Amino acid sequence: MRIIDQPPLIFHPETTRAPETEEKLEQLFHAYEKSITDDRRILLDQYRLIDAAIKVVGIGSVGRRCWIALMMSDGNDPLFLQFKEAVDSVLEPYAGKSAYRHHGQRVVEGQRLMQPASDSFLGWVTAPTGRHFYVRQLHDAKIKPLVESFNAEMLEVYSMACGWVLARAHAKASAVSSTISGYLGSSNDEFDMAMGKFSLAYADQTERDHAVVKSAVRRGKITVCVD
Repeated sequence: MRIIDQPPLIFHPETTRAPETEEKLEQLFHAYEKSITDDRRILLDQYRLIDAAIKVVGIGSVGRRCWIALMMSDGNDPLFLQFKEAVDSVLEPYAGKSAYRHHGQRVVEGQRLMQPASDSFLGWVTAPTGRHFYVRQLHDAKIKPLVESFNAEMLEVYSMACGWVLARAHAKASAVSSTISGYLGSSNDEFDMAMGKFSLAYADQTERDHAVVKSAVRRGKITVCVD
């Protein structure tokens, strides 16, 4: 059993075939195990590392290192783990340093804090190169609502669901939910208008950023691989 190459999205670097690389991956995996709870570790011990490859990640993590690892149990059940690089938060220049020195731990603790239920195998590890990574199961599937097909009623229901999820995360993470509620006030019109303006400005900025990237590609400043 091994991970099938699907370049340029999934591939094995030449170094993965070296015996010393396999040993480093084993060490990395055991170091990661120390960041999860005992019950999760006992479950994970039923799997063995079979293969690892590089996976190109999405726009939110573009340019960051990402490895996927194939684990197999004695019963021949597969488990895929994803090791994603974590670096300084873009908010640090404005909000100050994180309470966590390890950026992988920062990401993990943030997810645990905000999400109602997080991945069972969320953890973190430092690579031999000193780079920080966080680990989770690889579920290579995304559910994307077809917002463009919604009517007004469905769009309102979907917006309310998104709002509740976001509000819950803020309330759980900030511990000042009453302050936020008081700040918003009893009339939501002013806040709604502000959020609407922000959304439009954000969309416009995204289009401008994309145009800059396309221009850089045309000028040869950025090399891209066209599938």
